[in-house]
Amino acid sequence: MTSALGIPDFRLLWAARTISAFGTWLLVVAVPAHVFTLTGSVLASGAALAAEFLPPLLLGPLAGVLVDRWDRRRVLVAADVLRAAAVALLLFARDPGTLWLVYVALVVESTGTVLFRPAAQAHTPVVVGSGPALSGANALNSLTDGVARLVGAPLGGALAGLVGFPALVVVDAASYLVSAALLAAMTRRPRDDRRAAVRDDLREGLAFLRSRRSARALLVVSTVFLTANASLSALLVPFGMTALGGAGPVGLVMSGLGVGFLLGAPATRPLVDRLRSGPLLAGALGVTAVGFALLFGSTSLPTALAAAVLVGLAGSAALVVTQTAVQRVTPAAVLGRVGAVLFTGEAAATVVGALAGPALAELTSARTTAYAACALTVAAALYAASAPSVHPPFAR
Repeated sequence: MTSALGIPDFRLLWAARTISAFGTWLLVVAVPAHVFTLTGSVLASGAALAAEFLPPLLLGPLAGVLVDRWDRRRVLVAADVLRAAAVALLLFARDPGTLWLVYVALVVESTGTVLFRPAAQAHTPVVVGSGPALSGANALNSLTDGVARLVGAPLGGALAGLVGFPALVVVDAASYLVSAALLAAMTRRPRDDRRAAVRDDLREGLAFLRSRRSARALLVVSTVFLTANASLSALLVPFGMTALGGAGPVGLVMSGLGVGFLLGAPATRPLVDRLRSGPLLAGALGVTAVGFALLFGSTSLPTALAAAVLVGLAGSAALVVTQTAVQRVTPAAVLGRVGAVLFTGEAAATVVGALAGPALAELTSARTTAYAACALTVAAALYAASAPSVHPPFAR
């Protein structure tokens, strides 16, 4: 898994991504908790999550085209600078009358992420190749995401009470600037200077998805699962604050997710190189559904923590399997656009889930809504098991 770190450009890319992720996770609990504290509304907290995923929904396909046409290194740097400026707007959201600034900040920050994510995903196989180093790089990224969850979420919840919300905002903005500096140090690579129209570029990316059933299946499974996941994510902070005792326990639950990611990433890497993507993804989604059902059915912090670890473990596996399969089946020339389509599906799913989940919870209950989302996750798992798989290059 660490073999990819022997490549200088990947070390810079990984370090930049890790630093910005730690800064971001400090606010994962703090922002929705801040909104919930100011408004007392579960729907308002869900709207914050929906606002964050509105730009990918509107701009995702175009972002993929731009990523494939522009210098990806410059795209990554510019995206981080934009995200730093956006996060700084949160400093001015101090009362219910200025709450709208939270949504503006999240939209602008997410616009930067719309460019960053497909650029980083498309640039990774360019840097490390498509062999074992690729699955190792993806597993390492998943592992560091787990560490960020483990440390960042509970630390953010604790620091919010000690140093205040503004201090966390400053740290997150600074993390984006440090990330931009590291990315700027990567090797300059020749830009693909194709002169095809943007419309033709979009058609080329969509044509590839239409021609590869395995890629289409990954898109469908990912979108369905992420709709359910967004519903559950939007409910997690309000549920934890009311059922588990406040932002502190919510931060601990987030750290439980991080522990699961730490366990799941190294365990998944060898499986991705040996097993077909369909059955492996189906198993990961099934376990995720069970974990979420246990989490939202819990009435005590220890039970919730154990369930969160299970969710993190299976979720890490699902992310590594999906990302590696897409990278292996997609030609480098269209990888940015295909990745952007997947991100657009994720955005659409998240917007729908983040609004529908809280709305249904206000009509019924958080637990009832959570169980419905778990059933949707099981449906995605069944489809993944029956859909065409991506065969690993090192299968026995």
